[in-house]
Amino acid sequence: MPMYEVLIDTNDFLLINKFPGVSFHSETETGLAAQLKADLQLPELYPVHRLDKVTSGLIIFGKTLAFTRHIGAQFENHQVRKLYVALADKRPSKKQGWIKGDMEKGRRGSWKLSSSMTNPAITQFTSASIRAGLRAFFLYPHTGKTHQLRVAMKSLGSPILGDTLYYPKNVPAPLLQTPVERTYLHAAALSFQWQERVHTYVLWPRQGDLFLNINWHQALISHSQPWMTWVLDAIELGHHDQPMLSAAS
Repeated sequence: MPMYEVLIDTNDFLLINKFPGVSFHSETETGLAAQLKADLQLPELYPVHRLDKVTSGLIIFGKTLAFTRHIGAQFENHQVRKLYVALADKRPSKKQGWIKGDMEKGRRGSWKLSSSMTNPAITQFTSASIRAGLRAFFLYPHTGKTHQLRVAMKSLGSPILGDTLYYPKNVPAPLLQTPVERTYLHAAALSFQWQERVHTYVLWPRQGDLFLNINWHQALISHSQPWMTWVLDAIELGHHDQPMLSAAS
């Protein structure tokens, strides 16, 4: 089973689309980073961030130490902009706004959101009704905590479809006619600075029947918020007939 597809390959960095169900590191089989290095026969490949196993979408790898240190500092200082899309079948407690709170460890590897604000996870979001029993979410994490978006969605009362850790067990989704065959969370857009240019990349989901039945470009335009304009700007500078939309300015 394929683990990824290469989207951008430069002298300094590699941008890939990670498929859902692929581990970044694995103790029992070859993880994504090791597989990439072997497949592309690279002497060095430096991870700078990661996605949960269940999440698909954009990941950057450094090919040089200079790029890796530069982008690593941007991640550390929350200067890299990211946009995720998700699907849920339960009505949220609010349709847009902020989700803030400290993350606390729960049971069996899960996390939960608390009301304290010592070192909070911060997520901005908006959502759109797709049809009866299905709502799309645009999620902008301002921090990078473990399971941040999955926990944020659960805290809204709208756990992500297919999330076996946070979606209530044995709760049917009667309005969905399509089997839920994956966790419906995808890293769709990424923007960072390198060599005095801003690089922005947008990739809508490519796996998951429910994802594929949505016109994400139109949904973004119809429900855009001021904090989402960087994604729209990238699309306008890209090519509408290509699934991979990118811009550098």
